[in-house]
Amino acid sequence: MKFFSLLAVAFLLCACSPKINANDKSPASKIKTGADQTELYLPLLKGKRVAIMANQTTIIGKTHLVDSLQKLGINIVKVFGPEHGFRGNASAGARVSDEIDQRTGIPIISLYGKKNKPSNEDLKDVDILVYDLQDVGVRFYTNINALSRLMEACEANNKTLLILDRPNPNGYLVDGPILDMKYKSGIGMFPIPMSHGLTVAEFAQMANGEGWLTNKVKADLKIIKVANYNHDMPYTLPVPPSPNLNTQQAILLYPSVCMFEGVYVNHGRGTYNPFTVLGSPAYKGIYSFSFTPKSIKGMAESPIFMDEVCYGIDLRNYDTEKLRKSKKINFEWIKELYKAHPKKEQFFESKFSNQMNNIEIQIGRGDFRQQIIDDVPIETIRAGWEPGLKAYKEMRKKYLLYP
Repeated sequence: MKFFSLLAVAFLLCACSPKINANDKSPASKIKTGADQTELYLPLLKGKRVAIMANQTTIIGKTHLVDSLQKLGINIVKVFGPEHGFRGNASAGARVSDEIDQRTGIPIISLYGKKNKPSNEDLKDVDILVYDLQDVGVRFYTNINALSRLMEACEANNKTLLILDRPNPNGYLVDGPILDMKYKSGIGMFPIPMSHGLTVAEFAQMANGEGWLTNKVKADLKIIKVANYNHDMPYTLPVPPSPNLNTQQAILLYPSVCMFEGVYVNHGRGTYNPFTVLGSPAYKGIYSFSFTPKSIKGMAESPIFMDEVCYGIDLRNYDTEKLRKSKKINFEWIKELYKAHPKKEQFFESKFSNQMNNIEIQIGRGDFRQQIIDDVPIETIRAGWEPGLKAYKEMRKKYLLYP
């Protein structure tokens, strides 16, 4: 009877899975995320006390995985919420509190606030943990940091971590300097490039294999791979992964534009076009394009240059296929805006805004600031980090689950 009940649950969950258009012959139409393949992991959850790290991207079709599993009898005892919260409605960097999910009644324990890792007490009534968060493939996106801490907690409490893998929308891109660990921070914890070219499951294998977890521990992992996927495949995310990555354009520009969090330029926060527009009041008379950042609850409550007209670069219609073909992060925009800035001494000065990071923390190297100031050619800048990037690409091959 247990076998048939599992089949029934699998059938019902599969009915919620994305419907593939029979006439759609594109490779991406055949992609099945780990969560979609319920038949592979339901037997691991049935009869267990389950905890899930989840947010709004944790879906099967259009239904949240937590909602689906609870309705179908899986005993979810708690949810761990990352940055932006379980339902994805908290601003970047905002402290997220513990709460009870109104929809399901399940306790939600925030791992982006007072603590960043499950405690022994949190895991006492848990048999297995599930990680299912959509990532976007860059070092400064904090989901992989949350994953590493969850791995450490699992190892410390002798729990298995089940990873339901998802495609990396920037999976084609392996570029940027390797993080110099003297600049380790909450937006860069591991010696990987700015755009790492891994899915979360591949990253987890790398963190295990390279001894990056605290005390070089290794978590017990079970992985449900993405079906019919390779790193070069374009993949459009069905749900925004965070409030300020609200369009596919923003997600594809993110590896190149997020570095502007380390300069005195607004990169679209405080607009509904984050990571697709760049500007400052200082560029008035230099650029004709303009926008005015506002306080937007859940996205950016106090953006740089709030209520001021910013002038600069409009990337909303930029052809991101150029990035895909080059397989490189675009560093020309930061060079251009530095050259055009009438008060260059302000460009990298983080004291002007608490919304800024130091550029060294953002890029992961100590020489980038001066190289931009000195107008060093991009190819010369790249040559400085190429040996480290080449070694990373070779090491990366050991942990790939997909071509």
